[in-house]
Amino acid sequence: MHANQSPSKARSQEPNTHVTSGRRTVMASKGTTAVPEVALGSGNARPMPVVGMGTAAIPPAPEATKDAVLAAIEVGYRHFDTAALYGTEKPLGEAVAEAARRGLIQSREEVFVTSKLWCTQCHPDLVLPALRQTLRNLQMEYVDLYLIHWPVALKPGPITFPAKREDAVPLDVEGVWRAMEECQRLGLAKAIGVSNFTTKHLDKVLAVATIPPAVNQVELNPVWQQRTLRTYCAEKGIHVAAYSPLGGQNLDGTGNAVMASEVLAGIAKARGKTIAQVSLRWIYEQGVTSIAKSYNVERLKQNLEIFDWELTDEDWLKISQIQQKKVVKGIDLFSREGEFTSVDTADLDVVE
Repeated sequence: MHANQSPSKARSQEPNTHVTSGRRTVMASKGTTAVPEVALGSGNARPMPVVGMGTAAIPPAPEATKDAVLAAIEVGYRHFDTAALYGTEKPLGEAVAEAARRGLIQSREEVFVTSKLWCTQCHPDLVLPALRQTLRNLQMEYVDLYLIHWPVALKPGPITFPAKREDAVPLDVEGVWRAMEECQRLGLAKAIGVSNFTTKHLDKVLAVATIPPAVNQVELNPVWQQRTLRTYCAEKGIHVAAYSPLGGQNLDGTGNAVMASEVLAGIAKARGKTIAQVSLRWIYEQGVTSIAKSYNVERLKQNLEIFDWELTDEDWLKISQIQQKKVVKGIDLFSREGEFTSVDTADLDVVE
């Protein structure tokens, strides 16, 4: 049973925002929150719940991941985000299988699972084997969404982070995207997309794509609003998903600009909400999906309590004036030593 659920109207103060229509709310079981879903414009995936749980734990914590995913399923999450890099595919798969055994979900089909292709496998002949390994890790027959993690290719080899600068090689966009399309055609990925791609990178994909990317997952929050990219993606029918919707962890040790925002704190106090809830609600009202990583059950619950209230026009205006700062940059994938010998560092730039 479905009911229409639409985010707030687009405010005139922010003409570049795009609010996705066609959402629906799925009735949740007792004690859980119903999360609206959005139909993707490309592929055969089930609709994507608009709030997902991230599993990028540093360092990886398999047992904690499994327990947290089970707890998240119990409170209403049906969208989970992992990647080859994170080392959390296996515990995520184990948690989904256990949830089905316990009757928390009817079957694997009830959850939306995203994973990502790492840079060492961003080569035409390595994409399909990489996805097959991901599926073995997850113990699943398919992923709902498979993303190219970065518009960066590294020499083939084991996943290491940070990477050596001399291991960066030119990315064969056409060859890699053709291999991604084959993953969808084989039914191993219901939909395909990208992550950390700018409009420049997306232009290159769209120029060669038979199947366009369904999703672009990027850093996005009130402190890095991505207006240009969101407008572009709306025009091209690409759904935007936000990682670090609550600010993430600044690698330079300068703290979390979302959680430290006086503007967001003021709105949160006035609304009787948390700063995290204000950030997630703002993202939802842009028509963007949030991928928020928390292993704390109370915060997991709070992150879903954003659908029965709205931000005001004044809130939107205040948020639109927040000073912008990007945290995650392409250069952060690499160690500081060594030299880039076969790529232009401008190609690693994901700021626009």
